Amino acid sequence: MRRGATGPMTAAWALSALAMTACAAATGPARVAPDALLASIEAGAGPVVVDVRTRGEYDRSHVPGAIHIPFYVLLVNQDEIPGPRDEPVVVYCEHGPRAGVAKLALRLAGFTDVRYLDGHMSGWKERHLPIQTSTSPP
Repeated sequence: MRRGATGPMTAAWALSALAMTACAAATGPARVAPDALLASIEAGAGPVVVDVRTRGEYDRSHVPGAIHIPFYVLLVNQDEIPGPRDEPVVVYCEHGPRAGVAKLALRLAGFTDVRYLDGHMSGWKERHLPIQTSTSPP
């Protein structure tokens, strides 16, 4: 690639640098333990939880009460997230990479307290915590 060229790799490097800056500037805890999240959901005091995986993954199993917004449309569909932008929002995917993109998108959109579900959905399932499916009642 020639000096000063733009393209996908340049954009990827810029996005990575921006992600590191956005994550470093985040306030509050960076992660939420699955058991703590479940306890707050069961107490009726859970934060907004956003599943950023594909529709099929979400339909098969998700954290109870989680809303589905795929990571690649989260910035455009940010208005689907209820509540003020300074309230906690927990994002997760299956293992972590898509949630990283989602956290960056939300931080860029002005959400100030974005956290990861520790272990993401794979960790939730490993702990045998309750799941909801698209056919389960909320």
